[in-house]
Amino acid sequence: MLGMVEGNGHPYSWSIIVNGRYDAEALKTCPYPAIVNYIGKQPPETLGIPGVEVTHVWTDDPADAVQVAAVAKIAHVVGQAEEVIGQVDAVVIATDKGFEHVERARPFIEAGIPVFIDKPLCDNRADLATFAGWIAGGKPIISSSGMRFAKEFTPYHGATYEFGSLRTVFATMAKKWETYGIHALESIYPIVGPGFISVRNTGTYERNVVHLKHSTGVDVVITVTADQIGGSGFITLAGTDGGVALRSQDTYTAFKAQLESYVGFLRTGEPPMPFAHTRELMQLVIAGIESRDAGGSEILLSSFGA
Repeated sequence: MLGMVEGNGHPYSWSIIVNGRYDAEALKTCPYPAIVNYIGKQPPETLGIPGVEVTHVWTDDPADAVQVAAVAKIAHVVGQAEEVIGQVDAVVIATDKGFEHVERARPFIEAGIPVFIDKPLCDNRADLATFAGWIAGGKPIISSSGMRFAKEFTPYHGATYEFGSLRTVFATMAKKWETYGIHALESIYPIVGPGFISVRNTGTYERNVVHLKHSTGVDVVITVTADQIGGSGFITLAGTDGGVALRSQDTYTAFKAQLESYVGFLRTGEPPMPFAHTRELMQLVIAGIESRDAGGSEILLSSFGA
Protein backbone atom coordinates (compact mmCIF):
# COMPACT_ATOMS: atom_id res chain seq x y z
CA MET A 1 0.00 0.00 0.00
CA LEU A 2 1.86 3.01 -1.30
CA GLY A 3 1.36 6.75 -0.87
CA MET A 4 -1.04 9.01 0.97
CA VAL A 5 -1.96 12.61 0.17
CA GLU A 6 -4.08 15.13 2.01
CA GLY A 7 -7.81 14.46 2.03
CA ASN A 8 -7.46 10.82 0.99
CA GLY A 9 -7.41 8.11 3.67
CA HIS A 10 -7.55 5.05 1.42
CA PRO A 11 -4.45 3.40 2.94
CA TYR A 12 -6.41 3.05 6.21
CA SER A 13 -9.67 1.69 4.83
CA TRP A 14 -8.31 -0.32 1.93
CA SER A 15 -5.73 -2.06 4.09
CA ILE A 16 -8.39 -2.98 6.64
CA ILE A 17 -10.73 -4.24 3.91
CA VAL A 18 -8.01 -6.45 2.41
CA ASN A 19 -6.47 -7.71 5.64
CA GLY A 20 -9.76 -8.32 7.40
CA ARG A 21 -8.50 -7.00 10.70
CA TYR A 22 -7.81 -3.79 12.56
CA ASP A 23 -6.90 -2.48 15.97
CA ALA A 24 -10.05 -0.87 17.32
CA GLU A 25 -8.20 1.50 19.64
CA ALA A 26 -5.75 2.54 16.93
CA LEU A 27 -8.62 3.12 14.51
CA LYS A 28 -9.90 5.86 16.81
CA THR A 29 -6.76 7.83 15.94
CA CYS A 30 -7.49 7.72 12.19
CA PRO A 31 -7.92 11.34 11.03
CA TYR A 32 -10.80 10.46 8.70
CA PRO A 33 -14.07 10.23 10.69
CA ALA A 34 -15.99 8.77 7.75
CA ILE A 35 -13.59 5.79 7.64
CA VAL A 36 -13.87 5.24 11.38
CA ASN A 37 -17.65 5.31 10.99
CA TYR A 38 -18.15 2.94 8.08
CA ILE A 39 -15.43 0.47 9.09
CA GLY A 40 -16.83 0.37 12.63
CA LYS A 41 -20.26 -0.56 11.31
CA GLN A 42 -19.09 -3.64 9.43
CA PRO A 43 -19.65 -7.11 10.90
CA PRO A 44 -16.21 -8.71 11.29
CA GLU A 45 -17.09 -11.55 8.94
CA THR A 46 -17.49 -9.10 6.02
CA LEU A 47 -13.88 -7.94 6.31
CA GLY A 48 -11.00 -9.47 4.40
CA ILE A 49 -10.25 -10.85 0.94
CA PRO A 50 -9.19 -14.51 1.16
CA GLY A 51 -5.62 -15.26 0.15
CA VAL A 52 -4.55 -11.62 0.04
CA GLU A 53 -2.71 -9.46 2.56
CA VAL A 54 -1.29 -5.95 2.68
CA THR A 55 2.19 -6.77 4.00
CA HIS A 56 4.04 -3.49 3.38
CA VAL A 57 3.09 0.18 3.63
CA TRP A 58 4.81 3.40 2.62
CA THR A 59 3.38 6.92 2.80
CA ASP A 60 4.68 10.33 1.80
CA ASP A 61 4.82 11.33 5.47
CA PRO A 62 6.62 8.51 7.34
CA ALA A 63 4.50 9.07 10.45
CA ASP A 64 1.35 8.23 8.48
CA ALA A 65 2.76 4.83 7.51
CA VAL A 66 3.42 3.95 11.14
CA GLN A 67 -0.15 4.90 12.02
CA VAL A 68 -1.69 3.01 9.10
CA ALA A 69 0.37 -0.07 9.98
CA ALA A 70 -0.85 0.08 13.58
CA VAL A 71 -4.49 0.45 12.55
CA ALA A 72 -4.54 -2.27 9.87
CA LYS A 73 -1.93 -4.53 11.49
CA ILE A 74 0.50 -4.33 8.57
CA ALA A 75 3.77 -6.14 9.24
CA HIS A 76 6.27 -3.94 7.41
CA VAL A 77 6.73 -0.17 7.17
CA VAL A 78 9.29 0.82 4.53
CA GLY A 79 11.29 4.02 4.20
CA GLN A 80 11.06 4.23 0.40
CA ALA A 81 8.30 2.96 -1.88
CA GLU A 82 10.75 1.11 -4.11
CA GLU A 83 11.85 -1.06 -1.18
CA VAL A 84 8.79 -3.29 -1.73
CA ILE A 85 10.09 -4.44 -5.12
CA GLY A 86 10.99 -8.10 -4.75
CA GLN A 87 8.97 -8.35 -1.54
CA VAL A 88 5.39 -8.18 -2.84
CA ASP A 89 3.35 -9.63 -5.69
CA ALA A 90 1.49 -6.41 -6.52
CA VAL A 91 1.11 -2.83 -5.36
CA VAL A 92 -1.65 -0.30 -4.80
CA ILE A 93 -0.90 3.37 -5.39
CA ALA A 94 -3.47 4.93 -3.08
CA THR A 95 -3.22 8.59 -4.10
CA ASP A 96 -5.62 10.67 -6.16
CA LYS A 97 -3.38 13.30 -7.75
CA GLY A 98 -3.47 12.20 -11.37
CA PHE A 99 -0.52 14.33 -12.44
CA GLU A 100 1.77 12.38 -10.06
CA HIS A 101 0.77 8.87 -11.08
CA VAL A 102 3.20 8.26 -13.95
CA GLU A 103 6.21 8.85 -11.73
CA ARG A 104 4.71 7.11 -8.69
CA ALA A 105 3.96 4.04 -10.80
CA ARG A 106 7.06 4.00 -13.02
CA PRO A 107 9.44 1.97 -10.77
CA PHE A 108 6.89 -0.81 -10.33
CA ILE A 109 5.75 -0.87 -13.94
CA GLU A 110 9.36 -1.07 -15.11
CA ALA A 111 9.93 -3.90 -12.62
CA GLY A 112 6.95 -5.79 -14.06
CA ILE A 113 4.88 -5.61 -10.87
CA PRO A 114 1.10 -5.34 -11.31
CA VAL A 115 -0.19 -1.95 -10.25
CA PHE A 116 -3.59 -0.65 -9.18
CA ILE A 117 -3.74 3.15 -9.33
CA ASP A 118 -6.39 5.11 -7.49
CA LYS A 119 -8.64 7.36 -9.54
CA PRO A 120 -8.03 9.26 -11.69
CA LEU A 121 -5.32 7.40 -13.55
CA CYS A 122 -4.10 10.73 -14.92
CA ASP A 123 -5.28 14.25 -15.72
CA ASN A 124 -3.31 15.34 -18.79
CA ARG A 125 -2.73 14.12 -22.34
CA ALA A 126 0.98 13.39 -22.03
CA ASP A 127 0.52 11.08 -19.06
CA LEU A 128 -2.42 9.34 -20.72
CA ALA A 129 -0.19 8.61 -23.70
CA THR A 130 2.47 7.19 -21.37
CA PHE A 131 -0.02 4.86 -19.67
CA ALA A 132 -1.49 3.83 -23.04
CA GLY A 133 2.00 2.92 -24.21
CA TRP A 134 2.65 0.82 -21.13
CA ILE A 135 -0.68 -0.98 -21.54
CA ALA A 136 0.03 -1.61 -25.23
CA GLY A 137 3.33 -3.14 -24.12
CA GLY A 138 1.51 -5.60 -21.89
CA LYS A 139 2.18 -3.96 -18.52
CA PRO A 140 -0.37 -5.02 -15.86
CA ILE A 141 -2.02 -1.74 -14.83
CA ILE A 142 -5.60 -0.98 -13.85
CA SER A 143 -7.38 2.00 -12.35
CA SER A 144 -10.96 2.70 -11.33
CA SER A 145 -13.29 4.67 -9.10
CA GLY A 146 -15.17 2.86 -6.36
CA MET A 147 -18.36 4.42 -7.73
CA ARG A 148 -18.25 1.96 -10.64
CA PHE A 149 -18.98 -0.75 -8.07
CA ALA A 150 -21.70 1.06 -6.07
CA LYS A 151 -24.45 -1.45 -5.34
CA GLU A 152 -27.11 1.20 -5.89
CA PHE A 153 -25.98 1.77 -9.49
CA THR A 154 -24.91 -1.67 -10.73
CA PRO A 155 -28.48 -2.88 -11.51
CA TYR A 156 -28.60 -0.20 -14.23
CA HIS A 157 -25.28 -1.01 -15.89
CA GLY A 158 -26.24 -1.34 -19.53
CA ALA A 159 -29.82 -2.05 -18.43
CA THR A 160 -32.08 1.00 -18.54
CA TYR A 161 -34.65 -0.43 -20.93
CA GLU A 162 -37.50 0.22 -18.51
CA PHE A 163 -36.94 3.94 -19.03
CA GLY A 164 -37.18 3.78 -22.81
CA SER A 165 -34.42 5.72 -24.53
CA LEU A 166 -32.27 7.70 -22.14
CA ARG A 167 -32.31 11.41 -22.82
CA THR A 168 -30.63 13.04 -19.83
CA VAL A 169 -28.37 11.91 -17.02
CA PHE A 170 -27.55 14.20 -14.10
CA ALA A 171 -24.85 13.70 -11.45
CA THR A 172 -23.63 15.78 -8.53
CA MET A 173 -20.36 15.51 -6.66
CA ALA A 174 -18.30 17.49 -4.15
CA LYS A 175 -14.68 18.68 -4.08
CA LYS A 176 -12.64 19.07 -7.29
CA TRP A 177 -13.21 18.04 -10.91
CA GLU A 178 -9.56 16.94 -11.11
CA THR A 179 -9.97 14.35 -8.36
CA TYR A 180 -13.71 13.76 -7.86
CA GLY A 181 -15.09 14.34 -11.34
CA ILE A 182 -14.09 10.75 -12.11
CA HIS A 183 -16.41 9.54 -9.34
CA ALA A 184 -19.38 11.08 -11.14
CA LEU A 185 -18.14 9.97 -14.56
CA GLU A 186 -17.56 6.37 -13.52
CA SER A 187 -20.96 6.23 -11.82
CA ILE A 188 -22.51 7.00 -15.20
CA TYR A 189 -20.16 5.33 -17.68
CA PRO A 190 -21.21 1.68 -17.12
CA ILE A 191 -24.84 2.79 -17.49
CA VAL A 192 -24.58 4.70 -20.78
CA GLY A 193 -21.52 2.90 -22.13
CA PRO A 194 -18.68 4.20 -24.28
CA GLY A 195 -19.24 6.64 -27.12
CA PHE A 196 -18.87 10.14 -25.71
CA ILE A 197 -18.44 12.90 -28.28
CA SER A 198 -17.52 16.08 -26.45
CA VAL A 199 -17.15 17.89 -23.15
CA ARG A 200 -17.91 21.50 -22.23
CA ASN A 201 -17.15 22.85 -18.73
CA THR A 202 -18.68 26.30 -18.28
CA GLY A 203 -17.90 26.50 -14.57
CA THR A 204 -14.93 27.44 -12.43
CA TYR A 205 -12.31 25.56 -10.44
CA GLU A 206 -14.63 25.61 -7.39
CA ARG A 207 -17.93 25.18 -9.29
CA ASN A 208 -17.66 22.90 -12.31
CA VAL A 209 -20.70 22.64 -14.57
CA VAL A 210 -19.97 20.04 -17.22
CA HIS A 211 -22.07 19.05 -20.24
CA LEU A 212 -21.08 15.87 -22.02
CA LYS A 213 -22.59 14.71 -25.31
CA HIS A 214 -22.94 10.99 -26.03
CA SER A 215 -23.25 9.32 -29.43
CA THR A 216 -26.59 7.77 -28.42
CA GLY A 217 -28.10 11.23 -28.02
CA VAL A 218 -27.91 11.27 -24.23
CA ASP A 219 -26.96 14.57 -22.59
CA VAL A 220 -24.97 14.15 -19.38
CA VAL A 221 -24.75 17.09 -16.98
CA ILE A 222 -22.40 16.90 -13.99
CA THR A 223 -21.77 19.48 -11.30
CA VAL A 224 -18.71 19.16 -9.11
CA THR A 225 -18.73 21.90 -6.48
CA ALA A 226 -16.14 22.29 -3.73
CA ASP A 227 -18.53 22.40 -0.77
CA GLN A 228 -21.37 20.35 -2.27
CA ILE A 229 -20.86 17.61 0.32
CA GLY A 230 -24.59 17.00 0.64
CA GLY A 231 -24.83 16.23 -3.07
CA SER A 232 -22.14 13.59 -3.31
CA GLY A 233 -23.12 10.41 -5.09
CA PHE A 234 -26.47 11.39 -6.62
CA ILE A 235 -27.40 10.45 -10.20
CA THR A 236 -30.66 10.82 -12.10
CA LEU A 237 -31.57 8.82 -15.20
CA ALA A 238 -34.33 10.30 -17.36
CA GLY A 239 -35.74 8.57 -20.43
CA THR A 240 -38.62 8.64 -22.84
CA ASP A 241 -40.69 6.24 -20.73
CA GLY A 242 -39.47 6.70 -17.21
CA GLY A 243 -36.59 7.52 -14.93
CA VAL A 244 -35.07 7.13 -11.50
CA ALA A 245 -33.05 9.10 -8.95
CA LEU A 246 -30.30 7.14 -7.19
CA ARG A 247 -27.72 7.76 -4.51
CA SER A 248 -24.70 5.73 -3.50
CA GLN A 249 -24.29 5.60 0.28
CA ASP A 250 -22.53 2.29 1.02
CA THR A 251 -18.89 3.26 0.62
CA TYR A 252 -17.58 0.09 2.23
CA THR A 253 -19.31 -2.31 -0.17
CA ALA A 254 -18.19 -0.29 -3.20
CA PHE A 255 -14.56 -0.22 -2.05
CA LYS A 256 -14.52 -3.92 -1.25
CA ALA A 257 -15.90 -4.79 -4.68
CA GLN A 258 -13.32 -2.49 -6.27
CA LEU A 259 -10.45 -4.18 -4.44
CA GLU A 260 -11.85 -7.62 -5.24
CA SER A 261 -11.83 -6.63 -8.91
CA TYR A 262 -8.09 -5.95 -8.63
CA VAL A 263 -7.51 -9.29 -6.96
CA GLY A 264 -9.48 -10.95 -9.76
CA PHE A 265 -7.23 -9.21 -12.27
CA LEU A 266 -4.13 -10.46 -10.46
CA ARG A 267 -5.42 -14.03 -10.41
CA THR A 268 -6.77 -14.24 -13.97
CA GLY A 269 -4.99 -11.54 -15.94
CA GLU A 270 -8.38 -10.32 -17.14
CA PRO A 271 -9.02 -6.64 -16.36
CA PRO A 272 -12.45 -5.75 -14.95
CA MET A 273 -12.99 -3.43 -17.92
CA PRO A 274 -11.14 -2.80 -21.19
CA PHE A 275 -8.41 -0.17 -21.08
CA ALA A 276 -10.27 1.54 -23.94
CA HIS A 277 -12.96 2.43 -21.39
CA THR A 278 -10.42 3.73 -18.87
CA ARG A 279 -8.82 5.75 -21.66
CA GLU A 280 -12.14 7.33 -22.63
CA LEU A 281 -12.89 8.17 -19.01
CA MET A 282 -9.52 9.88 -18.67
CA GLN A 283 -10.21 11.79 -21.87
CA LEU A 284 -13.42 13.07 -20.25
CA VAL A 285 -11.53 14.17 -17.13
CA ILE A 286 -8.85 15.89 -19.20
CA ALA A 287 -11.34 17.52 -21.56
CA GLY A 288 -13.25 18.89 -18.58
CA ILE A 289 -10.08 20.60 -17.36
CA GLU A 290 -9.12 21.88 -20.81
CA SER A 291 -12.60 23.21 -21.52
CA ARG A 292 -12.74 25.11 -18.23
CA ASP A 293 -9.29 26.55 -18.80
CA ALA A 294 -10.38 27.65 -22.28
CA GLY A 295 -13.41 29.54 -20.97
CA GLY A 296 -15.98 26.85 -21.64
CA SER A 297 -15.00 25.77 -25.15
CA GLU A 298 -16.31 22.45 -26.40
CA ILE A 299 -13.56 19.82 -26.47
CA LEU A 300 -14.09 16.98 -28.92
CA LEU A 301 -12.86 13.56 -27.88
CA SER A 302 -11.76 13.03 -31.45
CA SER A 303 -8.98 15.53 -30.69
CA PHE A 304 -7.28 12.81 -28.64
CA GLY A 305 -6.76 10.68 -31.75
CA ALA A 306 -7.41 6.98 -32.22
